[in-house]
Amino acid sequence: MSHKVTTQWKGNMNFEADNPGGKSLVMDDGSSGEASSPKAMMLASLAACSGLDVVSVLEKMKIEIDDFKMETTGELTEEHPKYYHSVSVEYHFYGSELNESKIKRAVDLSIEKYCGVMEMFRKFAKVTTSIHYHNS
Repeated sequence: MSHKVTTQWKGNMNFEADNPGGKSLVMDDGSSGEASSPKAMMLASLAACSGLDVVSVLEKMKIEIDDFKMETTGELTEEHPKYYHSVSVEYHFYGSELNESKIKRAVDLSIEKYCGVMEMFRKFAKVTTSIHYHNS
């Protein structure tokens, strides 16, 4: 299977990329405050990939949560070309009576088996993960 995305320069430092699944997205160098930078989009893609896995597995397990977010932090190299040499993904789960063992299993399945973006990141960065449970 292959994916094709067309990215068009829109003037200044703005680019618009189409998406085979629907809406296009705008990126810039991160200085305008109007769009994400390509590197920030990489971190967002990592979180979304893993998050999709986790939510899907939790649904199959019939585990309910009130909310879920991920905080992803990347450390860039000093030298050009600058890339993420280390990345941290923090999974935050919110709810009453969270089933911690099943949530951990869902996260582990994403990290170890399902998330292709996580595997891509491992090719160039040290990736660490942590899970935080916020019981209400």
